[in-house]
Amino acid sequence: MPADAGGVAPRAPEPAAVGSGFVKASTFITNLFPVWTAACALLGLAKPSAFLWLTTPYFTLSLGMLMLSMGITLTVEDFRRVLARFGAVIIGFLGCYGLMPLLALALAKAFKLPVDYVAGLVLVGSVNGGQASNLSTFIAKGDVALSVVMTTATTLGAIVMTPLLSQLLIGAVVPVDALGIAASTIQVVLLPIAVGMALNRYANRLVRAVLPFSPVVGVLATCLLVGSSVAQCAGPILAAGWALQLPIMLLHVVGGLIGYYLPAMAGYGEVVRRTTAIETAMKSSAFGFLLASLHFANFAARVPSAVSVVWMAIIGSTMAVVWRYIPVPKENGGQTKA
Repeated sequence: MPADAGGVAPRAPEPAAVGSGFVKASTFITNLFPVWTAACALLGLAKPSAFLWLTTPYFTLSLGMLMLSMGITLTVEDFRRVLARFGAVIIGFLGCYGLMPLLALALAKAFKLPVDYVAGLVLVGSVNGGQASNLSTFIAKGDVALSVVMTTATTLGAIVMTPLLSQLLIGAVVPVDALGIAASTIQVVLLPIAVGMALNRYANRLVRAVLPFSPVVGVLATCLLVGSSVAQCAGPILAAGWALQLPIMLLHVVGGLIGYYLPAMAGYGEVVRRTTAIETAMKSSAFGFLLASLHFANFAARVPSAVSVVWMAIIGSTMAVVWRYIPVPKENGGQTKA
């Protein structure tokens, strides 16, 4: 699976499955994911026509394919890890669906955003964790396996939590099609993951053949989604300026900081703290953009998601690079105090 899509890195293929040259090239391209993201975002602003061909049906298909590539890396055993690290996963889940939606609403009110921007920003806070979280966790020397489980938990939780939070927090502000959001979540998230897991179980040889190519495909697909999101909202993004950019940037920065210190209060060590911080800060903004496009009547509601796509990737990758050069304490493996 693409490391940038839903936060699950592909399991390493057998050495003989692919040439070392391709592996090195794939790693190089994948590690520069934030660069490609920023470049596509800038291109989308400067020349929207470069991405406007990616209409909503193709956008939906692209997200579904990314979730499918997540599913082919998962097994039942991955879900058993949720029980093994239940406490840390609960903290990540509460950060995703408790902290971030409320923080988004508070920032939107504090910056006195227009009502449609309020709806869009709260939607960003209410979607599942995703894009690049696992890659960023790996770079940051966090716990990649825990990142996988956290992302899986919030992704499956989105089926209920995203429409529920949308209705509770912004249903009184703008019309919200909660049932439509739930249906889209099942279509774009749950179904592709279920199909992917079935392929991993019953067509494992095919999956092993595809996995070496999925990171590059994932980077390309995600960059197209970023470019498309920005291109469709280029005018409003430029017109809004920092009045919109700042609260969205703060959502990801403050969310990451709180996500780092919450596990410390629960007794977890540095590795879990880094993992939770990245999982909390990095949201599936492209999915938020799709939901806003499908279920929010006013066009402006999708603008915060388009802006968030870029800030989420930039902030998450920056956290990862900084932590990469800060040694993890050796005591207790950086996991817990106990």
